[in-house]
Parts: sequence; C-alpha cells; structure tokens
Amino acid sequence: MSITDGDLFGILAALAILLGSANLFGRVFKRFRQPPVIGEILGGLLLGPTLFGLFAPEAQAWLFPRTGVVAGGLGLVSQIGMLLLMFLAGAEMRTVFSRRDGRTVGMIAVAGIVVPLAGGVLFTWFLDGSGLIGPANNSIALGLVLISSLAVTSIPVIARIMLDLGIMQTAFARVVLSVAVLEDIVLNVLLAVALGMVSHAKQDAFGLSTVLQLSSTTESIVYHTLASMGFLLLVYGVSKVRRPARRLVSDRAADQVAIRVVLTLGVAASCVLLGLAPIFGAFAVGLLTDLPRTGSESMTAIRSFASGFFIPIYFAIVGLKLDLVHGFALWFTIGFILLACTLKIAGVFAGARLAGSPTQNAINLAVAMNARGGPGIVMATLAFDAGIVSQQLFTTLILTAIATSLLAGSWLERALARGQLMPKAAESPALP
Repeated sequence: MSITDGDLFGILAALAILLGSANLFGRVFKRFRQPPVIGEILGGLLLGPTLFGLFAPEAQAWLFPRTGVVAGGLGLVSQIGMLLLMFLAGAEMRTVFSRRDGRTVGMIAVAGIVVPLAGGVLFTWFLDGSGLIGPANNSIALGLVLISSLAVTSIPVIARIMLDLGIMQTAFARVVLSVAVLEDIVLNVLLAVALGMVSHAKQDAFGLSTVLQLSSTTESIVYHTLASMGFLLLVYGVSKVRRPARRLVSDRAADQVAIRVVLTLGVAASCVLLGLAPIFGAFAVGLLTDLPRTGSESMTAIRSFASGFFIPIYFAIVGLKLDLVHGFALWFTIGFILLACTLKIAGVFAGARLAGSPTQNAINLAVAMNARGGPGIVMATLAFDAGIVSQQLFTTLILTAIATSLLAGSWLERALARGQLMPKAAESPALP
C-alpha cells in the first residue's frame, strides 16, 4: 500500500509538531518538579479544539484531521506508544515486591480497591448516565470503566515523583508501588472485560469473541473475565519455559531489544485475536516474562526510544482529543474529582491504619496512591475510542488523572520538607 506525497507530508508535519510541543511542555513541567506527562498532554491540548481549533478551526482540522490516512498514521504511532508504555510499566513492577511488606501491602491493596469499587457501584447506580455514555451504549461497560477509574493508581507517575524526591529506595516507596501493582492487575482485568463487551458490537468487529457470537451481557462478562485471567496464566507459564528461550536470546543488546519488542507486539496481537484489549498483552509481557541473560542495556534502549518519541506522541494525542470548549462539564468534573479523591484516600488510609501504620504515614500513603496519571489516562482513552464514554466523561476522566497526580506530587514534596518521609540515605541500610 502506498501513500501520496501529500499524506506523507501531513503525517510527518503532524508528528513533528506534536512531538515538539509535547517535549517543550514536558520539560517545562519537569523543570518545576511536576510530572512531565502532564506537560505532554498540555502540549497536545493547545493544538486541539480547545485553543488552536478555537481560533483557527480550518487550519487545525487540516493539520490534525479526524479521519483519513493522516489520522490513521497518527493513530498507529499512538497505539505503539501506548503498548510500549504498558510494557515498561509492567517491567518496572517486577522489582518492587518484598516479603517484609506482605501484610501491609495486602491490607492496603484490598481496602484501596474495595472502598473505591463499592463507592463507584453506588455512584453508577444512582447516576443519570445519559450524558456520559458513549456510542457503544453499554451501561455495564460504562460502570466498569467508572469504578476502575476511581480505584486506579499510576505506577509510572508516582514512581517518577518519588524518584525526583530521592525516596525511591525507601520502605514507603516500596509499599506504594507494591500495592499499585496488585491493584492495577485487577483493574486491567476489569478494563479488558469492559472493552471486550463492546468490541463485538463494532462494524469492523474482529476476534474470537465475535466468532463465538456472544449474545448476552452475562456471556460476554464470563468470556472476557475467563479469557483475561487465562491469558495471564498462559503468559506466566510460557515465561517459565526458559531452556528454549536461551537459544533465542543473544548477548547483543540490539537482539534483546528486538525480541522484547517482538514479544510485546506479538502478544498484544494475540489479545486482539482473543477479543481482549492489546494493552493487556503488553502489560503481561512486561510483568510476567523474564528473558534470561538480559541486562539493563536493552531495557535502557527501549525506554530511550519509547520515552523519546512514541510515548510523548501518545500523551500529546490524548491532549489533542480533549475539548474543553464543547465537551467540558465544570461542576460534574469538580464533583467527580472530589469523589475520586475521597474514596481512594479513605480506602488506602483505612487499610494502612489496619496494618498498623502511623496516622501521618497512612495519610501520605493515601495521597500518594491517589495519583491516577498514566493508567487513568490510558483507561479513559481506550474507553473513549471504544465508544464506552462520551466526550464529556472522557474530559472529566483525563482531568481527574491530571489533578490527582499534581496533588500527589505537591503533597509528597511538602511531606519530605517537613521530615515526614525518610530520604534514601537515611533508610537504605535497612533495605535488603
């Protein structure tokens, strides 16, 4: 398949402008010790209908069309960015567990999920979803997305915040990230179920779930739940077959990079074939696979090209989709942010106190785990693209992820300044 010179120009120009804007604002936010991902989204937001489209709608529509070859090219780069983001998030999760934190992590994880989920169920039960439901018109999928968005914690954003503050090697950071891993595994399954429930209704539906012609909501829920859990177990089982893997992996960093990327794309493609979300496969590869004889050089290379191009483009396109002029409900957004913060902070605080954590430390844990960041944004984007949520709710979910991430960063920085968080140097001798 060939593309015209005009289409090629459009793709290259749009990518260059998006990447430049995302990089510029990401660096500005990093300079002020705020999550760079927020700046990358802002870089796309300014190029979308909120600002650029408001003053020059024709130029904005020409440069960033919603359909056609250019839109398809941008969408492909964005999808790859999202898959690499989830792969890296899964890979980072492998290193955070410690047996000494088992009781604390378990209690916080249970409470941190149960309280937001219970509150989310009540919220969706009494909610009038007429302005929130997307074209897929599936209220159960909408409810799953809402309760998942209330409970999710961002590993990449909170990890970056703690790294910048110099507390990444503390017990506090270890507990936060360990709990976030357990929570996000559960919530990724819920998201996969929600996306699977609406995938067969598309005109271009594809995969095993479509072939099976699941005719009822119950059948869809059962299939996608079992398929998601079975898929995780399958990837885990295959990852333990190390002898054949040793013959495939060389010591060259380039070969290791290639194999990791091939695995990520291939497993994500198999998820599509099963009717599951492709990010579920990328996440599973990062979390569960451990190729032998692979050092940090290959992962450093993947992080470099992913964070230098694909991931900033992904977040910039998220910002590009936001419309704060036509798709923004101020009071609903404020109320949803307050509800999300209240449920998540209350759940984590209760779990930490039950585990014996001091009050101030429990508060710090609760605010840190309230950051929704990248996973919250990914959930919102996938739900919007699948037609589960409306433009209004999509905007609310993105702003919730941004607001809670900024709150977590500011709170932890002040807590460290007040001596409520032990820096790396003070606590590192006690670590294993």
